[in-house]
Amino acid sequence: MRREHHLPVSRTARYFTVGEPHASLTELWFVCHGYGQLAGRFVRHFESIEAPSRLIVAPEALSRFYVEVPGKTHADTHVGASWMTREDRLSDIEDYVEYLDALHAHVTAQLNGARVRFTVLGFSQGVATVARWLERTKVHVDRALLWGGLMPTDIDLAAATALRGARITSIAGTADEHATADLLTEQSARLTASGIASEHVSFDGSHRIDRQVLARLASEPGS
Repeated sequence: MRREHHLPVSRTARYFTVGEPHASLTELWFVCHGYGQLAGRFVRHFESIEAPSRLIVAPEALSRFYVEVPGKTHADTHVGASWMTREDRLSDIEDYVEYLDALHAHVTAQLNGARVRFTVLGFSQGVATVARWLERTKVHVDRALLWGGLMPTDIDLAAATALRGARITSIAGTADEHATADLLTEQSARLTASGIASEHVSFDGSHRIDRQVLARLASEPGS
């Protein structure tokens, strides 16, 4: 009889940064990429908001794959990464929650006691990743930016201490097919029903990071 088993193993995770850790930092950002992206490319969007007081950390999802393009070999195609799929999803969630907790501990240990405001941003699939992390982590998060994606509907909002303690902003383009106005309205209503305030920022465009909106969010007082 066939049986499924699980064995925890050690993995080497990759992440990229914009900025340097030091004791005078006032801001720490974690930015989580979307499906099929790599952290090294994704973090380029955030070079435009680089500042001496801000450290931006882009963790890369643990599962990489070739992004298939008809007529091209693997040698000619891009590589992307995924935070999870429907296959063995609970194990993947546990792994990336543990990974993000470990990465946060690793980075903050380099700040020499600096007291920083912590912003977490997820884009597309990264929104679900960020939401799952904030459902489970004990890390204090000041602000959660949910860009071009939706939180999973089965998150236990009542128990999500980090999520409930964060200022939540949803961001999406007016032509974003993954985060439509109707879906974001439903999400906002669900958060409100759980006693969680949220706000929404929109821009003319599709499923992408908008530089002007990002600059405005980065320049908000206390950000």
